[in-house]
Amino acid sequence: MAVDAAVLVADVAAEAADLATLLRPLDENGWRTPTPAKGWDILDQIAHLAFWDEVATLAATDAEGFAVERQALVSLGDDFADVVAARFRDRTGAEVFGWFLQARRELLAALVAVPDGTKLPWFGPPMSAASSLTARLMETWAHGQDVADALGASRIPTRRLRHIARLGVATIAWSFAVHGRPAPTAPFRVELSAPDGGLWAWGPPDAANVVRGPARDFCLLVTQRRHRSALALTTTGTEAATFLEVAQIFAGPPAAGRAPISQTPEQPR
Repeated sequence: MAVDAAVLVADVAAEAADLATLLRPLDENGWRTPTPAKGWDILDQIAHLAFWDEVATLAATDAEGFAVERQALVSLGDDFADVVAARFRDRTGAEVFGWFLQARRELLAALVAVPDGTKLPWFGPPMSAASSLTARLMETWAHGQDVADALGASRIPTRRLRHIARLGVATIAWSFAVHGRPAPTAPFRVELSAPDGGLWAWGPPDAANVVRGPARDFCLLVTQRRHRSALALTTTGTEAATFLEVAQIFAGPPAAGRAPISQTPEQPR
């Protein structure tokens, strides 16, 4: 793989390693801690990651086998993620943790071996190995945020957020389309303050629509881990403001995202 892809592989592995540090101290009760995702505990979150690592590995190694698996999953309907999560709730936390670590190792080995220029089948358009890696990094970070929130743990933002932010920018048009909104008619620019104090920017400087703020907040928005009202993001332009309402980095049906954080104790986060 090219140098950039090799860096991406290392970043995907590092994101998994950071998540593993949160998981190792958990006893069985800890694995059953509810997370902000309705109906999902920590075990569900990690089983989800392990399962989709295996699906991505299948796409990279066995196109015919993946086609069969894709059809089976699509046939489950829009709530397929919940249906799949329920399959693994009889496993222990230790079993799911070991599964996740093994599935991640196999995923990285499979994607490193994909020849440059190869397009891998997926649930939408075919994508490169680098795109598959970026998607897995995004998923790991997003579900890792749910785990951190469940445990009351803080995570230090890293430069790995750039991969997620770039994907968030690339899916702006998708966010509008999946929510049934007209495609943006004017250029977009996204300006984010990086964890190291630098600036990450995409789009023309004179764009009519601009989103600005911390990289972490932008990533929380596009992965729908926080409501826009809880984030330090500002916009210029009507379509940029609409983007904060519809941002959705992941495939699948339109999702409502997280509710606003209420000041009243009876309403959960």
